[in-house]
Amino acid sequence: MALHIGYEAVAPVLLARTDTPEAKARAAGLSPKAILRADPAAGCITLDSETTLRGIPPEAWTYKLGNRCALDWVLDQYKEKKPKDPTIREKFDTYRFADHKEKVIDLLARVTTVSVETVRSVAAMKAAGR
Repeated sequence: MALHIGYEAVAPVLLARTDTPEAKARAAGLSPKAILRADPAAGCITLDSETTLRGIPPEAWTYKLGNRCALDWVLDQYKEKKPKDPTIREKFDTYRFADHKEKVIDLLARVTTVSVETVRSVAAMKAAGR
């Protein structure tokens, strides 16, 4: 339980980060396009058109919260969504993933740690029996 409550204090898993700058977008002054797509088979997450995280352990994908893994929940919560109401869209600043990218990378690394440790704890409890 302490692992889940104190997720912000756990040591993040070291994920391999690949940054491939888009020259055209950078020259035009645009931020990378947010993708936020997970590929459990390859063990990677594509964050945007420039950044991919690799080396996510298979155990991290098996820990489910409801019907999705914890990593998918994080990605879903940080997707860019435009408000349907035109007045709100016009008058308020909209959320941009690029402003929170580093925070999301750190959060994904910590959630990966929590997921892997939880799967290991559950496996140990099953092996111990009653």
